[in-house]
Amino acid sequence: MRAVVQRVAKSSVTVENRITGSTGRGLVVLLGVAQGDQEADARYLAEKIVNLRIFEDKEGKMNLSLKDIQGEILVVSQFTLLGDCRQGRRPSFTEAAPPVDAERLYNYFVELVNQQGIPVATGVFQAHMQVEIINDGPVTMLLDSRKLF
Repeated sequence: MRAVVQRVAKSSVTVENRITGSTGRGLVVLLGVAQGDQEADARYLAEKIVNLRIFEDKEGKMNLSLKDIQGEILVVSQFTLLGDCRQGRRPSFTEAAPPVDAERLYNYFVELVNQQGIPVATGVFQAHMQVEIINDGPVTMLLDSRKLF
């Protein structure tokens, strides 16, 4: 399971001209589910992301987590994070989980974050979405449950 985590001042996602989710200060998580991912991958990333210390404290150091600042999170499913661009010019998505498995683990991830007391907004699984992100910093982190990077 892969995640692009961005620290944001605010964010929103729109599907068919309707805002399906929006947040204030917090994080946007673009989440991709790989073939073979399990609940343990979702648990690892949910715990890591909610407690990731990437918000500045009073001294200006990245020392506070989403929990510490009582922030919000927007989670958007993005299978293209599993795109392999190493050969040719067209990405291969063979590493992405089938939609049924991906949606189940995506929803499980959202549930885990919500259980930690974090307000969660989402996009619509498999929909064409427009995501507005006001990146704060900018601060962007790449996470992989298999710790490939």
